[in-house]
Amino acid sequence: MKQLIHFCTAFILICSLNASGQGNVRYLTLQESIEIAKANSPDALNAKQVFRTSYWEFRSYRASNLPALGLSSTLPYLNQGFSTYQDSSGNRSYVRSQYLSTKMSLGLTQQIGITGGTISLNSSLEGTWNQAGGNSDPFLSIPINVVLNQPLFTFNKFRWDRKIQPLKYTQAKRKYLEDIEQISITTINYFFNLLQAQVEQKIARVNLSNYDTMFRIAKGRFQLGKIAENDLLQMELNFLKAQAAVENADLNLENAQFRFKSYVRIKNSEQVRLVAPADIGFFTIDPTSSVGLAVEYSSTSLDFKKRLLEAARQVNAAKMEDRFDANIHAEIGLSKSGATVPDSYIKPLDNRTLAVELTIPILDWGVAHGKIKMAESEEEIVKNSIDQENIDFKQNVYLKAVQFNMQKNQVRIAAKSDTVAKKSFDVTKGRYLIGKINSILDLNNAQIETDGAEKAYYMALQTYWQNYFEMRKLTLFDFRDNKPLEFDFTDIK
Repeated sequence: MKQLIHFCTAFILICSLNASGQGNVRYLTLQESIEIAKANSPDALNAKQVFRTSYWEFRSYRASNLPALGLSSTLPYLNQGFSTYQDSSGNRSYVRSQYLSTKMSLGLTQQIGITGGTISLNSSLEGTWNQAGGNSDPFLSIPINVVLNQPLFTFNKFRWDRKIQPLKYTQAKRKYLEDIEQISITTINYFFNLLQAQVEQKIARVNLSNYDTMFRIAKGRFQLGKIAENDLLQMELNFLKAQAAVENADLNLENAQFRFKSYVRIKNSEQVRLVAPADIGFFTIDPTSSVGLAVEYSSTSLDFKKRLLEAARQVNAAKMEDRFDANIHAEIGLSKSGATVPDSYIKPLDNRTLAVELTIPILDWGVAHGKIKMAESEEEIVKNSIDQENIDFKQNVYLKAVQFNMQKNQVRIAAKSDTVAKKSFDVTKGRYLIGKINSILDLNNAQIETDGAEKAYYMALQTYWQNYFEMRKLTLFDFRDNKPLEFDFTDIK
């Protein structure tokens, strides 16, 4: 940890020196970068819109189960033409008719989710005026009328929606949390790509300074005849390569900074310098417990349940449709006609209707049976697929937890390798400067090892944080605070 703090301090100092004279410089830690990306990145904005769609879909479903109040009217209805007239003796003839009517009705309708029927409460007033005369009671009122429509054997969509729609909404909330964790993972990649570019730029400039010094020393030794011309030329080549490496590192840094700023939506005018994570706080995750957490909290487990329910719904729909069916239609209410509107509401009379409708398919040449078998086959396919996906999902969570626990040692080994490589290079460089070794090959190898060790350390850090947030995404659990991930969804509805 002391070495890690030392590296970070040196890194910040060098970045500060390099950033001097470049205008406004903004220093960001990994956590700050993640928080900015969660608020401003395009993935964050898209995730919010996707969740809003699911939220309003669920709101629409809940609203469909509430009573619906509606008003309808016909203002006016004019009919002029010929109509059939039958007298008392049964003779029929066509007569000219002309009448004007108007109607207004108010209805309250409620879906019965358990049974799949509907019940409604209605009230209406109708007036009809025959321009030929003869209608003494032009007004007809229905003060109250209760209507029940109840299918007995048809597919009940509302019953299945009561099972599936709340599950879909809960899955959408969990999926949003997973999208947020994926944003963290994506930010980590951009963060460490930029951090690696900064490290490579620092390494390139330090190497250039070292080779500049050693090249000047080599020229002096060559003039004194202490080294061969070949060694001098090799040192000059290393110096030129170091200059080219600085140019490439500067360009790579600009590209990495542009991609990072573009994703987290930071102004182009700001120069960004990243601070490597210092206080990691290593801990371990129990692989078996992580599998249980993933089953309990992840959207994947809910997706398995939803797909099984949807497959079962299709089987039920195939069995209930195009089969024997019965429907009950019942009405009870009051009605009255009158010469005026008030008269039509005085002492209304009972009004009752009861009808049972039957639908009996006699011969369909096996169409309904075929639909049932196809739906059952699809259900079996879904079950088999989910069984395998569930096994793979649990195994993936288990392995990710094991990999995360292993990464602690990987980071420590990388930090130790970086320390050893730096000391080895300093010793080799010092021996070369005082003339105890003249081998350019030893110096080159030491420089390559120390550069590679430093890069490997930051790659190990990147892998550690990637694994950590992947575990958060798979389980929707905060292992540091030992609690499930939470979010106030009212902020994005």
